[in-house]
Amino acid sequence: MATNNSSQQRLLIIAGIVIVTLLVTNGALLCNKYKQDSQMDTHSTKLAEADKLKIELEKQYQEALSELEEMRGSNEELNAIIDQQKEELKQQKNKIEGLLRNGNENGRAMAEMKNMRSQVAGYVAEIDRMKAEIDNLKGERDLLSERTRNLSATLDSANVRSSLLEGEKSALSAEKQQLADDKTKLTEKVNLASVIKIDKVDVTPLKERNSGKTVKKKYAKNVDQLKVCIRTTENKIAKPGPEAFYIRILNPVGETMAIDELGAGTFFSKETGEEIRYTYMKEYDYNQDVTDICFTWDPNLGAFNKGKYTVEVYNKGHLAGTGKFDLK
Repeated sequence: MATNNSSQQRLLIIAGIVIVTLLVTNGALLCNKYKQDSQMDTHSTKLAEADKLKIELEKQYQEALSELEEMRGSNEELNAIIDQQKEELKQQKNKIEGLLRNGNENGRAMAEMKNMRSQVAGYVAEIDRMKAEIDNLKGERDLLSERTRNLSATLDSANVRSSLLEGEKSALSAEKQQLADDKTKLTEKVNLASVIKIDKVDVTPLKERNSGKTVKKKYAKNVDQLKVCIRTTENKIAKPGPEAFYIRILNPVGETMAIDELGAGTFFSKETGEEIRYTYMKEYDYNQDVTDICFTWDPNLGAFNKGKYTVEVYNKGHLAGTGKFDLK
């Protein structure tokens, strides 16, 4: 009897364990199913949102194509640009569709759709600008055509009409050339007017002592340096900013004193078109004012030659001022 009770107890224990195990397993399965259902709901929501975005994308894309197509005209160059823009929009649409395909990139897709709207607006603005330019060109062409028609209406014969039209063509060509020449002359006048004149050129011959101090000298054999000072004038036409002054020192025989290692070089004269050798170039931040600008030229010649020296100052290719000095 005791044996039967013991067997029954073991069976009850085993049954209890099985029941508990089944309950835990069912709980785990239910929890996992809840998570899966939640993930599926989230995924379904994203897919539904992606589907809405796809519909909106297609609508936006078709409206953009329609808007661009309405701007198409008879100008082949403009139409080619529209075709290129449509192709770029198609590539953008494909990119967005790729983002929407799995529903996990909806945020990026919305940002790209916003970019596409800005892209279309930019395309439309560009085409409008080009159309305005084309209209301006057409207006000029129509004006010229009107002038030609008015001239043709006054002709009595084909030969006279041909002769007058040829004359008009030559006149237009000459007028065009005259306008170009006038523009060049105007530019030259403005450039000339902006030349900063040099009111004064002072040259001080110097000798450097062993101590390093320089003293003023007047005899050529004692001179080894030249201190050159130039004074600018006011010029309201010249724009404030850096200005270059090319200083040319001519020795008594008319030769330009120039040493490349000390800043010598060449520039082209606006008056003659010739290349001119200069001694030194001095830059200055000009502010439409009167200013003294100085520099010391130390050619290490040992001594200068006797005679009359000339100093020429050039600005913007034009002679801006001159000065002279003598060495005995």
